[in-house]
Amino acid sequence: MKTEYQNPKELSKPGSYTHVVSVAGAAKLVYVSGQVAWGADGSVVGKGDMRAQSEQVFSNVTNALKAAGAGWDDVIKLNGYMVDMNAAAVAAYREVRSGFLKAGRFPASTLVGVTRLVHDELLLEVEVVAAVEEKAPGKAQKKKR
Repeated sequence: MKTEYQNPKELSKPGSYTHVVSVAGAAKLVYVSGQVAWGADGSVVGKGDMRAQSEQVFSNVTNALKAAGAGWDDVIKLNGYMVDMNAAAVAAYREVRSGFLKAGRFPASTLVGVTRLVHDELLLEVEVVAAVEEKAPGKAQKKKR
């Protein structure tokens, strides 16, 4: 599998995302449903606090990726949906997100301001797509005598 990260010179220079990410070769695609700031017990974590909710959301995405045999290095597309989007909220979100992404491997990304999510106290939802390299089936090794 070959993953390419491209920022065409005809487009603005991105800060923390890549304009175009392409994958060629054998890959398993992993689609992670939108994750919100629900703790394992189903309660909202970080009511009214974008940074706390961002930390919980990215932790939830991390756990979902891990369950599928993927990690943040495999993420090729990230969509975020933010309630009451403003400069301070975006800055908190980006700061938390930067702790999960590696420079030079930023996924293609979209952040959209929305009026409401599924629950009144939720401020952020993030979904991702990851491409995990398919491993060739191992060949049986002959025993040495």
